This record gives sequence, C-alpha cells and structure tokens, in this order.
Amino acid sequence: MKIAIFTDTFAPDVNGVARTLKRFTDYLESNGHEFIVFAPESTKESLFSSHIHRFTSMPFFLYPECRLALPNMIQVKAKLQHFKPDLIHVATPFNIGLCGIHYAKKLNIPLVGSYHTDFDQYLSYYDLQIFSKILWKYMHWFHRSFEKIFVPSQETLEQLRKQKFKNLYIWGRGVDCNIFHPHYSTDDVAQKYNIKEKFLLSYVGRLAPEKDIDTLLQLSHKLPEAIRKNVHWLIVGDGPSKEEMMNQAPANMTFAGYLTGEDLAKVYASSDLFVFPSPTETFGNVVLEAHATGTPVIGANSGGVKNIIQQGRTGYLCEPKNIDQFSNAIITLLTNPTLQLQMSNQAYKYALTQTWDSIFNGLLDEYKEVIESTEIERYA
Repeated sequence: MKIAIFTDTFAPDVNGVARTLKRFTDYLESNGHEFIVFAPESTKESLFSSHIHRFTSMPFFLYPECRLALPNMIQVKAKLQHFKPDLIHVATPFNIGLCGIHYAKKLNIPLVGSYHTDFDQYLSYYDLQIFSKILWKYMHWFHRSFEKIFVPSQETLEQLRKQKFKNLYIWGRGVDCNIFHPHYSTDDVAQKYNIKEKFLLSYVGRLAPEKDIDTLLQLSHKLPEAIRKNVHWLIVGDGPSKEEMMNQAPANMTFAGYLTGEDLAKVYASSDLFVFPSPTETFGNVVLEAHATGTPVIGANSGGVKNIIQQGRTGYLCEPKNIDQFSNAIITLLTNPTLQLQMSNQAYKYALTQTWDSIFNGLLDEYKEVIESTEIERYA
C-alpha cells in the first residue's frame, strides 16, 4: 500500500498528533508499506528523510505547535504524480490539509481524514466562544469529502455525531509497553529532581489554558496540610502558560520541561498518581502511558479520557474544574495504599491490551475498504 499523509504537525513536534503520525509511519515502514508525508517546517531540529517534505510555516495562535504552512502546490502535485499513492490521509484542518483535499479531488485519489483536536472546546479557554458556529461550519465543509473520518475515541465520535458528521470510524491509540512499563527504579527520578517528599504526583502535557492547568495549580495549594507537606509535584511539558504557572507554583512543584522515551516513562513509573485535569482531550495518550507504567490516573470526566480511565478500577474521573472532587480522589488513594496498589495492577493490565500494531492493522483494513470501494465505483 502507498499512503500520502498531509498534516500540519509532525515529528519532532511534541504533541499527540505528531507523535501518533510518527509512530504510524514507523509502522508503515517496518511492514513494507510506502508513504510520503507533507508537513510544515518544525521549530525543532528534524532529521532529513526522503519521505518527508516540509514547507515554510507560521504558528497557529490557538495551538502554536500546529503550524500554518505555505505549501508549494506545484511541488506537491509533482511529488504525488511521481509517488502515485493508493490513498491520501489528511490529518489536520489547516493549509496542508486543504492542499491534500485539493489534490485528492484533482488527481482522483481516495481520500480519508482524521479528527485529532477539539478546537471548539479550546475557544472557551481563550474567550473566543463567539466563533464556535463559524468553526463548526468550517469543520463540516472541510470534512465533507472524506470517505471515512477517523476519531480517537467513542466520546469524540458521539460528539461529532451530534454535530451531524457522517462516515465516522474509531481509530484508537496504543502504547509501547516496551518503553512504558512499571519496572524502573524510582530512585533515579527522586535524585534527578531532588525529591524528598513521600508522594510524587505528576502531570504530563502542554502547559496552556485548554489543559486546565488552573485546576492543577489550585490543587497544589488547596490539598490538606497533612497531605500537601508530603507531596511533590513534577510537571512535564512546555507551553504558553509555563512562565505564569511557575510564578504561581508552590515550593514543592518542579518543572521538568519536555521529556520523551525512557526519561518520560521513568517519571510516570515513579509517580504515585498521575493528575490530568484537561477536559479537552479527544483521546489522552498520556493517560494510557501512565497506566502502562502502573500508575493510577485522576482525570477529568470529559473527552477521550473518560474512555480510558475505568472509574474506581484504574483511577478516578472527576467533574472538570471541581477542585473538591480532584482533591478527594487524591486523598483517597494516597491514604489507602492497598487500593492504590490494586488500581496500579489493573491499570497495567489494561494497557497491555492496547498495542499499537493491532490498532494500525485495523486502520489499514479501513484503508483497504476505501480503496476497494473506490475502484468498484470507477469501473461500475
């Protein structure tokens, strides 16, 4: 199979979309499928690859890690005509995605897309709710020509159904349990970040309003004194709110910046709890990664996260922004080590069932259906 991917973010960008697509292209390569990626230039140094074609870009104001590119249309057309893809997959609804739709129609190539980011929910965190109707009209127009629209969770699928989207299919997410597992020494993280408290609570993700970092900060200040003095917070990630967050952070909160691979896995595995208040996730990769290291998660009962956390079994789901619920969940687990251990074991067992290979195999089966149905229509 030969796949052309059009995306406005790709590795080495550090976000869920970029990481998922990079893992997917690695899978394609290791399984003998050919691919080509059209993406914006990255703000980070990227390795050269003949499969990846990049274009000059500027940051998108709601999500700077997603770039607004200026694709060279003549170059894109030439590359596609030379490559002759069996299918085009458009992953993001910006300039590169529009380019992919244009040439799928122009060159009569089967077209699918994926919905990764809930920009509508982002609007409320930037006081831009007035643009919600305009956004949904654009999203409808953008996705209307896709044979299939892949969404990462049942929750996202139901949300888009309510908005009258059609041709929706779930393309879930997996976790690499060779990297994310519980069998790391916790001493490494404690020594590296000079953590002396009894309990470690962690957060991994973009530091921005839509991740509801305000709830995280409030929790760090409002936990009961008996708990608070025994807790250390380790914040992994970066973003536009980092400086403000650091200014408001208590003394027992450490900022680790971006981490990947084993460095990130060690943080999860060393944590007693993973706290993730973001209500805007279409999936929540970091929640599954935390589970894979045997760490219970306390998350917002919203978006894709609610499809991962099994309430009272692998963690707790709390009403978004409800400080009392988040606080009570933290207190319950930190004061009940037997329950915490049970949740840890169940979280790890669940993650072992969520392999990337099975998920990507399923996606390729969906691709084949689109390609075959398109061929039937051509010769009908």
